[in-house]
Amino acid sequence: MDDEERRARGAANRRAVLGDAYVDRAAASATPFTAEFQDFITRYAWGEIWERPGLDHETRRLLVIAMTIALGREGELRLHLRAAFEAGVPVERVKETILQSAVYCGVPAANAAFHVAGEVLRDLGVL
Repeated sequence: MDDEERRARGAANRRAVLGDAYVDRAAASATPFTAEFQDFITRYAWGEIWERPGLDHETRRLLVIAMTIALGREGELRLHLRAAFEAGVPVERVKETILQSAVYCGVPAANAAFHVAGEVLRDLGVL
């Protein structure tokens, strides 16, 4: 796969996972300073890694949720929680992922993640 195909597949994956509105905002807010980074993540993260056949998208979504909890990246966690719920990832699977993170990332990290997830679920009208 060349860079153009990787970029096209990456853009499709990114839209499938995060939604058109988010990707359109990210593209519109790109500057000459950030444009190369946006291209990099589209090609590499979304076109290379998310395109791999070894894991389905739901599993990848849950892994990203767990990793953003571990890293304390609340903004990314919120983004990926919303995208997961909107894509139909069961709330129970997300809850289990957060509970698992309590053991490996710490109770404070899981507590914060439950707080963020609750806000997202309320915003989506689920809670």
